[in-house]
This record gives sequence, C-alpha cells and structure tokens, in this order.
Amino acid sequence: MRKVTAGLFASVDNVVQDPYTFQYDSFDDELGAGMGAFMARTDTVLLGKNSYLEWAEWWPAHPEDGFGQWINPIEKYVASTTLGDDLAWQNSTRITGDLDDFVRDLKQRDGADIAVCGSVTVVRHLLFAGLLDELQLMVHPAIAGAGRKLFEPTDPPTRLRLVDSTVTSKGNVLSTYAPLEA
Repeated sequence: MRKVTAGLFASVDNVVQDPYTFQYDSFDDELGAGMGAFMARTDTVLLGKNSYLEWAEWWPAHPEDGFGQWINPIEKYVASTTLGDDLAWQNSTRITGDLDDFVRDLKQRDGADIAVCGSVTVVRHLLFAGLLDELQLMVHPAIAGAGRKLFEPTDPPTRLRLVDSTVTSKGNVLSTYAPLEA
C-alpha cells in the first residue's frame, strides 16, 4: 500500500504559512538533501485549492528550478469543491467526491508515495482522519510571529511517533512523525 506523506516548512512558533518570510538564509545542503529524498520517493501530489492556485501560477513559469522540474510534470490531484474540472496546470485533476474515499482508493493503486504539498487544510484533514502516514516538519531556527499555524487549540489530542530527526548545519530540525500504532 502506498504511503501518504506531508512535508511542511515551519517556524519555531509553529507557523507554516508563507515560509519564505522566515526561512532567511537557513536553507542548507542537508535540508536540500532531505527534500530531494522526499521528492524521489513521490510520484503523486495532493494539493488544496489555495496551494494549487498559487503554485499553478508560479511553478510553470519557473521550470528551470529543481522543484519546478519535479512538480510541473508530476501527477497532481486537487481537493476543491469550487474549482472547475478544466485545470490548466499540466497533469492536474480535481478530486470529485469525498476526499477520504479518494485518498483511500489512491493508496491502493500502484505507485510510489503520495505527498501533500503545502495545503495545510488538507494535511490537517488527512492527519485527523487517520489517512496521513508520515508528517515531516522542517523547522527553521526563526520565529515568524504571525501567520497560520499547523495546529490549533481546538484540535483533538493526537499521539504521534517520532520516526526520524536530524539537525542540519544551519540549525534546521527535520523531524518525521507517524501515527502512534495502537
């Protein structure tokens, strides 16, 4: 069965929105290698509406970038009830029907990992629905001060298991979590 994974850049104060505002110069070779490994084991991407709209405007115009070379041709599924079915970004398909049912079915198909990219709402939904197999947080040594946080005070208590953790030369902490097996 395929795994559903998510990787999010975060600040020390748990902000995951607009990481370019707090990454500063902390992007280093080890972080790049971690991202490269994440990308290498993924052949399908899940996006929410907002991430799709933002990325569909940016990445096709930047095909020379390493991430652009990966994200542009990859198979992309978009969770949205308001976008139409005529998505312009190559290999993008809108998910019709229930997101949970779609992800359960997608996990049964042949292929490599399925990654939720950006899309905090989708990451949170799949985590609390029990459909996210791994969550990697790439925490930069910075306080964002403002912006959307990954977790909210109303979230249900949820136990996770630390799978891996690495500190990079510029102080980034890459931590991968999985659901705690009962």
